[in-house]
Amino acid sequence: MTKGTVSKVLIANRGEISCRAQRACKRLGLPCVAVYTEPDALSLHVLHAAESVCLGASPKEYLSPERLLEVAKSTGCDAVFPGYGFLSENTEFSAMCEDNGIAFIGPTAETMAMFAQKHTARELAESAEVPVLAGSPLLVSADEALDYARRIGLPVLLKATGGGGGIGIHICRTEEEVESNFTSASRQGAAAFGDAGVFVEKYVQHARHIEVQIFGDGSGNVVAFPERECSIQRRHQKILEETPSPFVTPDLRERLQGAAIRLGQKAKYRSAGTVEFIVDDDTGEFFFLEVNTRLQVEHGITEMVSGVDLVAWMFELQGAPGDDLPVDLASYQPAMAGQAIEVRICAEDPAHNYRPCTGTLGLVAWPKRTECRVDTWVETGVEVSAYYDSLLAKLMVYSPEGRPAAISKLCAALEETQLKGMCTNLEFLRVIAASPRYAAGETTTKFVEMIDYAPHAVEFLDAGLQTTVQDYPGRVALWSVGVPPSGPMDDLSHRLANALVGNADHAAALEVTLTGPTMKFLTDTVVAVCGAEAPVMLDGQPVPMWQSFAVKRGQVVKVGATCGGSRAYIAIAGGLDVPEYLGSKSTFPGGAMGGHQGRALRPGDLLFLEPADLSRLAVGAVVPEAWRPSFCSGDGEWTVGVLPGPQADPDYFTPEDMQTLFSTAYKIHHNSNRLGVRMEGPRPKFARADGGEGGSHPSNVHDHVYAIGTINFTGDMPVVLMVDGPSLGGFVCPATITSTELWKMGQVRPGDSVRFRKLTLAEAYTQRFQVDHQVSLVSQLARGVLSAQAAEADMAAFKVDVPETPPTEAVLRVVPAVEGRHPGAQVRLAGDRYVFLEYGPMELDINLRVR
Repeated sequence: MTKGTVSKVLIANRGEISCRAQRACKRLGLPCVAVYTEPDALSLHVLHAAESVCLGASPKEYLSPERLLEVAKSTGCDAVFPGYGFLSENTEFSAMCEDNGIAFIGPTAETMAMFAQKHTARELAESAEVPVLAGSPLLVSADEALDYARRIGLPVLLKATGGGGGIGIHICRTEEEVESNFTSASRQGAAAFGDAGVFVEKYVQHARHIEVQIFGDGSGNVVAFPERECSIQRRHQKILEETPSPFVTPDLRERLQGAAIRLGQKAKYRSAGTVEFIVDDDTGEFFFLEVNTRLQVEHGITEMVSGVDLVAWMFELQGAPGDDLPVDLASYQPAMAGQAIEVRICAEDPAHNYRPCTGTLGLVAWPKRTECRVDTWVETGVEVSAYYDSLLAKLMVYSPEGRPAAISKLCAALEETQLKGMCTNLEFLRVIAASPRYAAGETTTKFVEMIDYAPHAVEFLDAGLQTTVQDYPGRVALWSVGVPPSGPMDDLSHRLANALVGNADHAAALEVTLTGPTMKFLTDTVVAVCGAEAPVMLDGQPVPMWQSFAVKRGQVVKVGATCGGSRAYIAIAGGLDVPEYLGSKSTFPGGAMGGHQGRALRPGDLLFLEPADLSRLAVGAVVPEAWRPSFCSGDGEWTVGVLPGPQADPDYFTPEDMQTLFSTAYKIHHNSNRLGVRMEGPRPKFARADGGEGGSHPSNVHDHVYAIGTINFTGDMPVVLMVDGPSLGGFVCPATITSTELWKMGQVRPGDSVRFRKLTLAEAYTQRFQVDHQVSLVSQLARGVLSAQAAEADMAAFKVDVPETPPTEAVLRVVPAVEGRHPGAQVRLAGDRYVFLEYGPMELDINLRVR
């Protein structure tokens, strides 16, 4: 094809390879069109595209040749770039494109057909004098497979002939395994590739997977690039690739490249492709494996050591503008300088046989200090669905100084990388990169099987009734714009649990409601459980609350049902490693944000832990009994300290109403939750007949900001507004619970009695400092800085210097109105954390609102 015959390209793929192709098009000045399905609407390959077309709602539309050709024609594209996967090696699609006058950027349909079936590819390799492993033709029965296995000698591989990506491949070490796996391999091949054909091949026990990138002009001229080692695999799928191989000598490299070139020339190969080999680690012999008639996922590292742009070469070969492609491939000698390594970052769980994972990525951050190349389709906030391959990104490093320097660079880049909010293999890749065996080049295909991977995480076998991630003090900075703080309902127990394991006050911990979770710890750590009394079991043996205890890898912690209160808190050394959302890690289930996936935990969830130096912890540290909160659900009456205001007597409530509020035992209503705790009690008389312009009921006022913990009368029923409650409303609030007393409302249960006690500002101020000092002392206990005796003595001697405070009244100050200049104002008390500024009279006056 001559230059200029390709003027616009349809990129018939998704994700990172679509982004990669778009970059090549942009560099060549070649217009391109991205395609997507509805689940991919927020993928970077769509957001970054100058032009994109939705294929439809179904996630399978990437596999529709008819739909892709329809889009190509409607957008004026005269070429299609298939990438890898999907239709990249589909001979029918390639032929359809060519029949419609649209260039298929890749090998011809005829070439793809030659290599589509593994058994015919073996025959072609043999004809090109490329070594092949002993094997069989296509087989029709398990008995026939067993016969060939006996001839070749065990162990053998059973392979689906149409396979790829490790699908339909079974290692058989016994005759029984040959018989039992034959049907499975056939079924998997039929399901995944539409071909039930199976053959037997000799299995190399200590094998390396080494491949050679080729590029041909379709006329018999083929270039072979330096080899890539791809031996580090899971389930026969690559996760780390590097070039050049640490195993390959110059002589072996020459023979590998020669074999790849002969095979490419035999097929008159066009465009980019890869010849894959099995190399015997013991003998150095190599054998043909297969040809991938497409661009490889790992093409980027070849580009890094050779300085070429393989995607640009593919475009230019078939008529795109540009001058990257050598004029004479026959005389081209690829360069090889330095070392390049790639890792595939995937949404999968290596601790559970690499099961795919889904969810929202709450934080995506790529290295900034370490030079690397990242090909990706994700960013913070992207939802990873179950519809497509688990690959999130390819991280590649290059060093001109060789392999050790490249490995150091890789380790640094992986440490800088952050992917939070869902399970990925990032930590597993860090372990691989730091492995002495990897540094030594001991990278056979069995490499990952010998890694003792222990993710720094906890798995939830049972999640309990409602277990959420919360941090203290929560999302406090956004209350003014209507975002509730969330955070722990009982912040005192949450803080004490964190202190017992040496965590900072703001570390994320678990809030348990009524019944707790069953957790399997995948790493050694230290745990503490505080809050309402609940049975805590470690491998079936009871452990005390209010005391830290060590947990070993593989052990199971179970927290049972609470009594005396509603909630318990589980803190783990280092804290839970979940992404911050709007400045906090706290879960707000009503807004589907924060914590883990914005929801309560579920069985099967895996939460990673922040790093912790366990050697610095005094395991067994105890919160002194006198410092522990008292829980009295079903056993007595809760007494809760409050301050009057912002709307108390005499202007909103009568003095008798306030006396009733402070002398009545209110009953907790069953309709209570993290938004608010509803109570039943006597109806107020109110100081007003109605709410004036605020509404017809005397509890109505113009909308105003609520304080957290305020007692809000919505009509005649009081509701304590809690951490997930509304920040704005139009009802009066006669009193507000102080910050050191609010934890009690996080523990009450339906039917409990609560009596409010009026505090003074001095009392509230003193309590605040006393509680903070207690938490600080427990933290010092946990770190071995203080003994229990010294901590208790310190607390006994602790004195709070209380500054002069105004009278504890609902109205702290009145600013008189000045006619024509100032409408007047009142500064009202709203608990120990807020004041409430009432500006002007209680009238709906737009001038006042905008001043």
